[in-house]
Amino acid sequence: MLFKYKSIDDKGVSKEGEIDAPTRDIAIAGLQRRGLVVISIKEESEKKSIFDISFFDKVKPKDVVVFSRQIATLFEAQVSALKAFTMLAANSENKLLGLKLTQIGDDLQSGVSISGALAKHPDVFSDFYVNMVKVGEETGKLNQTFLHLADYLDRQYALTSKTKNALIYPAFVILVFFVVMTLMFTMVIPQLATIIEGSGQAVPFFTQIVIDISGLFIHYGIFVLIILVLAAIWVWRLASTPKGQVYLDTLKLSTPVIGNLYAKLYLSRITDNLNTMLSSGVPIVRALDITSQVVGSLVYKHLLEEVADGVKSGLSLSVAFEKHRDHIPPILVQMVAVGEETGSLGNILQTLTLFYAREVDGAVDTLVGLIEPVMIVVLGVGVGILCVSVLGPIYNMSSSIS
Repeated sequence: MLFKYKSIDDKGVSKEGEIDAPTRDIAIAGLQRRGLVVISIKEESEKKSIFDISFFDKVKPKDVVVFSRQIATLFEAQVSALKAFTMLAANSENKLLGLKLTQIGDDLQSGVSISGALAKHPDVFSDFYVNMVKVGEETGKLNQTFLHLADYLDRQYALTSKTKNALIYPAFVILVFFVVMTLMFTMVIPQLATIIEGSGQAVPFFTQIVIDISGLFIHYGIFVLIILVLAAIWVWRLASTPKGQVYLDTLKLSTPVIGNLYAKLYLSRITDNLNTMLSSGVPIVRALDITSQVVGSLVYKHLLEEVADGVKSGLSLSVAFEKHRDHIPPILVQMVAVGEETGSLGNILQTLTLFYAREVDGAVDTLVGLIEPVMIVVLGVGVGILCVSVLGPIYNMSSSIS
């Protein structure tokens, strides 16, 4: 690895340069043999500091997937952990991840284990990730562990991305619709209303409703905006409390269509986590505890904590799951029971993971298929009523003039 140094020779002349050495101590010893007094020495990758990181920089799941595959390849090639992390830190395209890896490399050099060093960065490496690495250290299969983690994160990233992307399009269309309607009611309708009311003819019922709504937007729009902002703040504060999070998660899971989609997403995440951890030798209770921390829903978090308590008290996993029929479907309970009886729980969980992944795909396609025609109908009806209510009287005016 490359080190940059500042030093003074025996004549008191300052010298700067670079030296290639396996470790910092060897680099310092080499410089001292040249008769130099080392003032400072640092690895080239250490040039990254917190000041180089943009406020908007963050480590994405995809970056962790790539890192996991790279570190697994380096370990398989018998590269030492310190050198592997140093190399990846120096070549990381993500500045924040490069900084994290540099800090992990420093911890490794001071004698901290890989899992211990990763645990210092929970914003990048989850409790699940750290515990998997810890198991890999204990079994001596770190390269396989990182490959399993990369595959797992890849699956979860693809599944979560598809779910989020399915909701972005309708949310965007609805937002644009409300923006256009607001502009219509505040800028266009008032001018047309002046023309209609100035004509002296009777204003139709629906036209009067549209004009009244326009007046509401103009005269009380600021109050409506304040109410919406206060409501958003209230929801944000509610979501920052445990009880509020449980309430919002329960509301999300009970919402038609969307609730079914999220339930299948969480079940896929649970079975995938348990399969990955049990196949790596993590005890079932510990696997349930860790899965509860990363499932992404407080409802399922509390459920898994109760399941873990049940398993601790001597219940089988299937019986513990069966006590939560509101959120755990019978097919999952039955399949887990079969896996326990046949001693192939890992294969059963893997099968369930694939099953729920396909279910999520199907639910996303169904959701998109339902949303598009509903939005077209709603937007068409809304625009049609607006046009008939406003343009109808104007057409009658032009007809009477002619």
